[in-house]
Amino acid sequence: MLYTFPHYYSRFQCIASRCTDTCCAGWAIMIDEASLKRYSRTKGPFGSRLHNSINWKEGSFKRYDGRCAFLDEEGLCDIYRELGPGALCGTCRSYPRHTEEFEGVRELSLCLSCIQAARMILGCEEPVRFLIREDEREEKEEEEFDFFLYTKLTDARELMLDLLREREAPFGLRLSMCLALGHDLQGRLRRGMLYEADALFERYQREGSLAAFKRRLSACSLEEAERFPFIRKLFSILDEMEPLKGDWPGYKGELLEILFGQGQEAYEAGRRVFLQDKGPELERWSEQLMVYFIFTYFCGAVYQGTPYGKVKLAAASVLMLQNLAQALWMKEGSLDLEAMADLTHRYSREVEHSDENRALLEKRLTKDPAFGLMSFLPSI
Repeated sequence: MLYTFPHYYSRFQCIASRCTDTCCAGWAIMIDEASLKRYSRTKGPFGSRLHNSINWKEGSFKRYDGRCAFLDEEGLCDIYRELGPGALCGTCRSYPRHTEEFEGVRELSLCLSCIQAARMILGCEEPVRFLIREDEREEKEEEEFDFFLYTKLTDARELMLDLLREREAPFGLRLSMCLALGHDLQGRLRRGMLYEADALFERYQREGSLAAFKRRLSACSLEEAERFPFIRKLFSILDEMEPLKGDWPGYKGELLEILFGQGQEAYEAGRRVFLQDKGPELERWSEQLMVYFIFTYFCGAVYQGTPYGKVKLAAASVLMLQNLAQALWMKEGSLDLEAMADLTHRYSREVEHSDENRALLEKRLTKDPAFGLMSFLPSI
């Protein structure tokens, strides 16, 4: 079994009651079967509390005012206090650590929905390195696993990650090239010509490919008048999603009113001043976000056959976070790492931690002609 993870992964430590948010509120915490069985056998007064505070049909902890029934007033867990760390369910033991599993491979990451993890990811100033370790554990092979597709996806992802970490080029150019690569790979997959993927990758790796792509991209730049409605339409997808936390609609609505409420001219003027003030930091934050989304989700296309959809989901998330950051900067007059981490973890909670919401975003981005490649690229 191979394990792949970002170089900062092992540095994470939960700050518990010192956290400005809590992972024990705002969503249902699902309990694994082994923990449910253990809780059902717990005796005494605390066993009675466990029995009465679990939704046994759904397999989750009950919530009161949106908070887990075992979250105390200090932001600590009563199960941990009463029964020790070994009694925590799988979700509580692992979060915010996230695992994507493939045949013989486990890819480990930290979830942006945890504000402390978001601080680490966004606060990482150097390009992310990915480490690999191996153990002797063997997993049963999946009969339906398409290993050939998986190898091409991992090759494409490595190329994208290399492009994203090429800091001599503007971030928008690097991201646009990743989108184009995803588009081209999807076309070959759709036509049953995946055997041509290596030649495609070689073309994107040639010396001078970034400069050549920049020249082609300049020929299809959107005018300011076209960018404004595109960004608004992109945000309209969020309105279709089921909110997971009660304060999200109001928080998002306020920022979008600041961003769009005064019209196109004010939006573009604010964008120019924002980029002048926060450009270098925004580039670094955007790089770390895109690397995170691509590493975490791109190879999942082996199960759905949608590499281009995964890249568009990543790019759209970065683009929306860039614009929400602009609105927050306009509201507060400044934007630091703490504010960006708070914004990012709020977005992540709503989009990443609902399979339905994440699938909806990817579906809209791939099915709606308004989000075709040429309309998407120049808006980054």
